[in-house]
Amino acid sequence: MDNTFKNTEKLYRVVYPSEVADIFWKIDGTVSSAAFADPKGLSVDRGDYRSDEEVISVMRSRFMGHIISVYVKNCIDTNAIVLYKPSRSNQYHSEIHGSTDRAILSKSQRVHLARCAEILTPRPIN
Repeated sequence: MDNTFKNTEKLYRVVYPSEVADIFWKIDGTVSSAAFADPKGLSVDRGDYRSDEEVISVMRSRFMGHIISVYVKNCIDTNAIVLYKPSRSNQYHSEIHGSTDRAILSKSQRVHLARCAEILTPRPIN
């Protein structure tokens, strides 16, 4: 893998359930824009065209919460930048940044991604 992302690649993120952090969820059960705010850059796992089931299985072993996904195209549509940043423990780790010189996503970028997000695990993983 490298820093090349295709529009059709999925990016996955774990979001705490409302019982832990209700700021990340709207009353109607959809994810809020707050789930996309991180001053260091939004941490995600790139899909690398693995199945949702495979990604969910791996993420369940490391995280607690709901798994959501967006497409790289959703990021590009709002001028966000996707960076491949593998770690020792996670070869799929990547980040979404607001721009080349600003890690945090703008409010409009966060709102756009929240609207595009698909909730893959309706019940939280733990």
